[in-house]
Amino acid sequence: MSQLIHLFHAGIGDFSFAHPWMLLGLLVLPVLAWLKGRIGGMPGVLFSSTQSLLKLGSQRRSRVGAFLSSLFYLAMTLLILALARPQRGQTRQHIKASGVDIMIVLDVSGSMSTEDYTIGNQRASRLEAVKRVTQEFIEARPNDRIGIIAFAGRPYLVSPITLDHDWLIENLDRVQLGLVEDGTAIGSALASAAARLKNRNAKTKLILLLTDGANNAGKIMPLTAAEAAKALGGKIYTIGAGSSGPVSVPMKDHFGRTVYQTVIFDFDEKLLSNIASIGDGKYFRAADAVSLQKTFQEIDRLEKTKIEIEKNVHYEDFFWILILLGTLLLVTQTILLQTRWRQIP
Repeated sequence: MSQLIHLFHAGIGDFSFAHPWMLLGLLVLPVLAWLKGRIGGMPGVLFSSTQSLLKLGSQRRSRVGAFLSSLFYLAMTLLILALARPQRGQTRQHIKASGVDIMIVLDVSGSMSTEDYTIGNQRASRLEAVKRVTQEFIEARPNDRIGIIAFAGRPYLVSPITLDHDWLIENLDRVQLGLVEDGTAIGSALASAAARLKNRNAKTKLILLLTDGANNAGKIMPLTAAEAAKALGGKIYTIGAGSSGPVSVPMKDHFGRTVYQTVIFDFDEKLLSNIASIGDGKYFRAADAVSLQKTFQEIDRLEKTKIEIEKNVHYEDFFWILILLGTLLLVTQTILLQTRWRQIP
């Protein structure tokens, strides 16, 4: 009985019939009942005329006969359902993803406060836009191991390479300007990312470098760091963020109010292109929020993770329960017909 209850509690999505065409037999039962009602059963007592019996009262079906018929048709229904072989399938999926390790390297120098991006028709800083699309990129790659390094005058680790993307995004939210001395140490940041990938046994190692400036800090030259990353099997994609030319940078005046000052930042687009070329990757220019989002989507498409899914389905049959109940009802009907409600011969 407990298995019967379990059958009815099973979800619709995992319950099925192995031979559903057998359910067509259920359509025969109403026809059979209709024919039996029209023709009637064999009479227990023969009369030369039934006119005298009609005068005794109005015709009505015997409650006993209705009950016994109900037992029979219910038993037939259960047996037909048993022939359709009801079963509940439990699917187990084993997802095997090809190893992809990604280090995201984000520029958090002072120039990233420039508000030349737009999010939802509102002005946004470069850092705000970058954090937003980076989160979307992380969420789109649930089977990849991802880490984050931020850098300004020197690099610092935001998160080591991990599969815990919720924790990764929490750490990304905490990234802000001013945590280290200002500057743009592109070479040191690349070297730090390469070091994080050094002892990884992943089939694919990626470095995503995003910056809006030129290398002006650190002790390691960017092209030297790119060569080291390539030697470790890493591929480098570089992204140049922000618009070219004079930009408005928010600053605080003597009264603590936010004012905007027009500034021209150095932007070494050739360097980023050379780094990507050395790293067998690609350079992207993301001058606005839309192009920045498309850049991350393009990288996601180029480096799509290969996933192998193994499905194992185990079916649990319940037809024997229905056979047992149907047989029990037929036996009960037969016993009642031969004992308590035995017909007149």
